[in-house]
Amino acid sequence: MSPKPESISKPKANRARRSLKLFRRANWSDSTSAAVNRLSSSNHQQPKSRTRQKFTADLQPRTAKHPTTFWHSRFRASPLYIPFLVTLNLAVIAVGLSTILGTTISIANSLQVTSPQDNVSPDKVLAENADSNTSRLEKLFPIAELGKEIPALQAQLEDLAAQYPQLEPKVFLADLDTQSYVSIDGQTPLSSASTIKLPILIAFFQDVDAGKIDLQEELTITEEVVGGGSGGMQYEPIGTKYTALETVTLMITVSDNTATNMLIERLGGQAALNQRFIDLGLTATRLQNPLPDLTGTNTTSTEDLGNLLVQLARGELVSIQSRDRLLLIMRSIVRNTLLPEGLEAGAIIAHKTGDIKSVLGDAGIIDMPNGKRYIASVLVKRPDNDPQAKEFIQQMSHLVYQYFTLQPTDTFTN
Repeated sequence: MSPKPESISKPKANRARRSLKLFRRANWSDSTSAAVNRLSSSNHQQPKSRTRQKFTADLQPRTAKHPTTFWHSRFRASPLYIPFLVTLNLAVIAVGLSTILGTTISIANSLQVTSPQDNVSPDKVLAENADSNTSRLEKLFPIAELGKEIPALQAQLEDLAAQYPQLEPKVFLADLDTQSYVSIDGQTPLSSASTIKLPILIAFFQDVDAGKIDLQEELTITEEVVGGGSGGMQYEPIGTKYTALETVTLMITVSDNTATNMLIERLGGQAALNQRFIDLGLTATRLQNPLPDLTGTNTTSTEDLGNLLVQLARGELVSIQSRDRLLLIMRSIVRNTLLPEGLEAGAIIAHKTGDIKSVLGDAGIIDMPNGKRYIASVLVKRPDNDPQAKEFIQQMSHLVYQYFTLQPTDTFTN
């Protein structure tokens, strides 16, 4: 018997209910917004179910809670958004650059620049500006300290100098183990006498290292280079030849002035050497006249001489071979009546003396038997040929030597 057309089997009915349920779920999200809007706009009473109330509250538009987010999203979609961002970034960059420029201009304005007056030379104006600006910049930027002073030793030397009121000593000392130093008017320019032969010696060996001078090349005595005072080359016939090594050795060991003038000529003359001295960092060392320069126009300072010796001791300025030869020459000086007189047995000194009637001086590297090495540089301005200058240098040398004898060789705390 065939089933009735209007009847539906139970399995089919179940499948139909499940399909309807899935259809409703699938279309729930699409219809939810419309349903919520209808509920919010109508006067229909809201369901009392707490679950349904919470659910519908979560579906409220975000603009109700976060209006700024809503308008930001609307603005991001605007065609003005990108130009606005570009303008904003340019404004920030402009503010940053103006701040940096303003700081730079304020520092520049603090540096003094004086316009030259009609009766003031430009060189003087530049010098005044440089001095003023240097002092201002030193306040802005700290200067690294290269070493510590030795106040105890300086006090002893000042007490010694007070015993010779007629003398004007300039002293520079450096402990090469610790870089500690003493400077008593060490930067003050003073007549150099023959101590200026020390920077000439260094310039000579620099040219040897550069291949500009051959130690065996011959130099000729001419009338222009003959100098009186120290040395015997002045008595040789014009045209006598010496090798470059012989000439530089005589310049140092017996302080021969003719040999010195020959080397000044070979090194390019006074102007060229003065530029070399500047390149070496010497601030007070200048050649004005050939040797012997009895009036004292050639100048140097104890710090200039001492700093040259410090660099030599460190292996700077010249090659190792040239340094060894140079120090050997300086250890062979004939006159050993100044700094060497204050040293004790076993000490070794490489030095150069200077002696004119107004100034007496000596500068050298001292190696002590205990292994300590130090620099001593002294120039004493004196009344004409006052013998107390010699006495002061000898006592000063002895005082310094005894002081370093009592100090450890590896550390120094004063």
